[in-house]
Amino acid sequence: MSTQSTETSPVTSSTQSKVNLLGLTAPQMDAFFESLGEKRFRTSQVMKWIHHYGVDNFDEMTNLSKVLRVKLHEMAEVRGPEIVYQDFSDDGTRKWVLRVDGGSCIETVLIPMDEKRRTLCVSSQVGCSLDCSFCSTGKQGFQRNLTPAEIIGQVWVAQRSFGPRTDTTKRPVTNVVMMGMGEPLMNFEPVMSAMRLMLDDFGYGLSKRRVTLSTSGVVPAIEKMTGQIDVALAISLHAPNDELRNELVPINRKYPIKMLLEACNRYLDTLGDNRSITIEYTLIAGVNDQPQHAAQLAKVLRTLDCKINLIPFNPFPNNDYQRPSRNAIVRFQTAMIDAGYVVTVRSTRGDDIDAACGQLVGQVMDKTRRSARYTELLPFVDVTDASDSAAE
Repeated sequence: MSTQSTETSPVTSSTQSKVNLLGLTAPQMDAFFESLGEKRFRTSQVMKWIHHYGVDNFDEMTNLSKVLRVKLHEMAEVRGPEIVYQDFSDDGTRKWVLRVDGGSCIETVLIPMDEKRRTLCVSSQVGCSLDCSFCSTGKQGFQRNLTPAEIIGQVWVAQRSFGPRTDTTKRPVTNVVMMGMGEPLMNFEPVMSAMRLMLDDFGYGLSKRRVTLSTSGVVPAIEKMTGQIDVALAISLHAPNDELRNELVPINRKYPIKMLLEACNRYLDTLGDNRSITIEYTLIAGVNDQPQHAAQLAKVLRTLDCKINLIPFNPFPNNDYQRPSRNAIVRFQTAMIDAGYVVTVRSTRGDDIDAACGQLVGQVMDKTRRSARYTELLPFVDVTDASDSAAE
């Protein structure tokens, strides 16, 4: 149809009156139930109800005592983001605009890779402060960080869209990429907590190879993450030299390419054998897609065990960059393959629901202000499985 482990304190709702259990990791859930005088085994029971079965009503948690359910109604809640807009593509792609506390919106996209794999693109912030020159989200400005409940709530919403999970061995979401709105490492603790829930067997039970964090290169946060968690890492590089990357990705002025790749290698050293880092490279016509750029990129990455994901630029309003020709994309890919790299080109999915990169929330919020209907076809973040190239 087109139609650390450092655990933070329990996350409360916007009214600060009830604890939102959706965002609690297992240690936080243990502490919560101990504060109620309950045993720790309640943690696994409630986490299964929330994350395996998508239940948000304590009355449906039938293996809890009636007394405990009354307590939970008084002191806690399971509250995910509000669905403002959704559409399902003929190719299986699903997209949502979700309203979080304060009225702001974020976007989430689920893309089927094949019959068994579905990759969810998850946002970590409302907007983004890094202002990369080719990114639509950055042009919307930065509003705030998301809470762990708002981050993991995107996974919860996506899984619930498939209906009740009668077979918990089958996961509607098999891969997650922290690649939506925002820079994940600028919202460090909430993102780490959410990813731990993704990996937890009582959460979403995802393999560490199937959860990917994508960063523009916040080097101190990469260093902080090293040894804390071992998810796949993707680097939004987009340029083969510092001069050009300073223009495209301004954070490079603080953390240049050499420093970034050294941090990546230190992180990679903690992951064990047969792991690599994904290098994301947005191809922009006449800017970074020329043969000399491919040669420079091949040289600068020679010290890093990596795979390369080429992303043809998706134009958006008030931006002069252009998408490269098919010939230019193939030429760049071939040059990198000839240099010995594994190279994929990100494909566009969800064409029948008007897929384009980074514009969905801006479009929806604009329509909200005009009180327009949400039935129009809107663009969304185009993300294929970055973790597919980062992990088998």
